[in-house]
Amino acid sequence: MQTRSMLIILLLMTTLFDSQATAEEPAEQKWSYSPELLRPFWEGDTVHGETVLFIKDEKTGEAKASVMFPVTKVLAVRNSAGHVTYQEGRDYRWESGKREIVLPAGSRIVSHIPADMRRPAGSQKHRLTHRDGNGEIFFAGQLQYAAMQTCITYQHEPIKWNTPVPQFDAQALPRSVDKLLNKQPLSIVVLGDSISTGLNASFLFDAAPFQPGYPGLLQRHLQEKFGSKVTLTNLSVSGTATNWGLNQIENVVSTKPDLVILAFGMNDSAGRSAAEYQANTKKMIHDIREQLPNAEFVLVASMLGNRDWTTLKHESFPRYRDALQELCESGVALADMTSIWTGILERKKDWDQTGNGVNHPNDFGHRIYAQVIAKLLDAKK
Repeated sequence: MQTRSMLIILLLMTTLFDSQATAEEPAEQKWSYSPELLRPFWEGDTVHGETVLFIKDEKTGEAKASVMFPVTKVLAVRNSAGHVTYQEGRDYRWESGKREIVLPAGSRIVSHIPADMRRPAGSQKHRLTHRDGNGEIFFAGQLQYAAMQTCITYQHEPIKWNTPVPQFDAQALPRSVDKLLNKQPLSIVVLGDSISTGLNASFLFDAAPFQPGYPGLLQRHLQEKFGSKVTLTNLSVSGTATNWGLNQIENVVSTKPDLVILAFGMNDSAGRSAAEYQANTKKMIHDIREQLPNAEFVLVASMLGNRDWTTLKHESFPRYRDALQELCESGVALADMTSIWTGILERKKDWDQTGNGVNHPNDFGHRIYAQVIAKLLDAKK
């Protein structure tokens, strides 16, 4: 219980940013929507704006980072804010068929040494002890990691993604899909933890590129693709878990949603069993359907937290995913971020797509969340 309390306190420290989602709503208009950004990264031959964090070898002085797929052509390399474009040769180099990008001497692209990813023990407000016992993981409450990351758009060789990816199933969410195809209004409620509030997306901090978190991305993408009016109510609160969600049923029901997205697990993983996690989720579905029998559900199996953070029980994530899968039927679908994130971390480092260093996605990660959920509704190619 002590580790769970510490985790919740850590996430509550960022709750003050939740209010900015409404107070700074005009900032979303500064973000430039593009359907390519919401196309599933595992489809086609182009990845848009994949983030990496270049780490410098202190002995050789050479900085490197790896993307997810073997590169055949680099189309653009920019800073995370999007306003600086770097030049091939001067700022970076790559070899066809390889995943590694290298920074030559004199590159303008930011790079760091491994020590920059840590802080001395006891130097941060909350202890984020590294698994090897050597200090703490650097925690970023705002966009410090984004400032260290670089966005790469590239074409790649055809390659099969090793972990499961979502597939559209017409029987999974039939009512929601029918509304979208017939351009009828669709009401969505999101109930989850700090990831679902949008942390650490750039929009919440009124900073370029002003990208919304995944709920806002999903709403915008569905409206653009189907021409339906999509209403989004986001009831998510930082630091929460499935036991908190059980007490929010009336708030969910009051909005009369067609589709409910339940997205918990990161905080549960500090100590809740898969059986209890499943029971809590099952009861949320049951209690909502008692009053809204036609409601459909997307159950989000969480991204993985930093593998080097001792607080999280990392073995819980695949168990939670499997527990959610057992609840799926017509009208209840799984958005398996756990498998997707597992595949990413087989190719890259946590710091390449983290938003805060431990358990939030950056802008690229939020786009992946939206891609996975949207795929479940993607009846229109």
